Amino acid sequence: MIRRRISIVLPAYTEEEGIEEQVRVVLDATEPMGFEAREIIIVNDGSADRTGEIIDRLAREIDEVRAVHHPHNLGYADALKNGFGAARYELVFYTDSDLQFDVREIKNFLPAIDDYHLVCGFRIYRFDPFTRLFLSWGYNLLVRVLFQIRIRDIDCAFKLFRREIFDRIHIESKNFFVDTEILAKARAYGMRMTEIGVRHYPRKVGQSTVRPSHIWNTLVEIARMWSRIYIQGRSSPKDGSRQT
Repeated sequence: MIRRRISIVLPAYTEEEGIEEQVRVVLDATEPMGFEAREIIIVNDGSADRTGEIIDRLAREIDEVRAVHHPHNLGYADALKNGFGAARYELVFYTDSDLQFDVREIKNFLPAIDDYHLVCGFRIYRFDPFTRLFLSWGYNLLVRVLFQIRIRDIDCAFKLFRREIFDRIHIESKNFFVDTEILAKARAYGMRMTEIGVRHYPRKVGQSTVRPSHIWNTLVEIARMWSRIYIQGRSSPKDGSRQT
């Protein structure tokens, strides 16, 4: 199955220093891939800096760029949810706006999406502080055990989806649990997923929005989602689901 139309979602919060570069990198990187159509959906999550102004200008200058604005900061999950909801094409890709990934690596994901509902990147080597690396290791281990997800880097912000999965998966979580929610529900619904290694680079501009206070909120979200899937039976795993 060949798909040649793609929606690229870029969540952005206080990214005035790098958002224009990221958009132009995405355009240059995907131009040789021969998509019949593409769109870049930038979700400005209530930024207090010039992010909104910059993406509005880009949307005026570039036909393939669309701007979505939140009147105030709603969080990472809502940024992705509204970006996915605005997507018009059969493939949906997302990455962050911090220039830490090489968008050209999408080309390695395209063959796999014909056989899987979603293709997840995993960072071959992460340029993050040790504390964050340690917490991420523990979090990934916990999530893999609880939700039976055989993906090693749950929160890697480099994923390609079939647009159709969002007709069934409805995002409920807030902030940084969103990747786990999508994968847990996909697993529960018997959707096929795989993973491919991607390179990760040091952040060039801006600052991470992850805070220590998010840890407790995320643990609460894990418990709530596990209960919904396995206790309340809202999403029962199907027999024969296949992952790698």
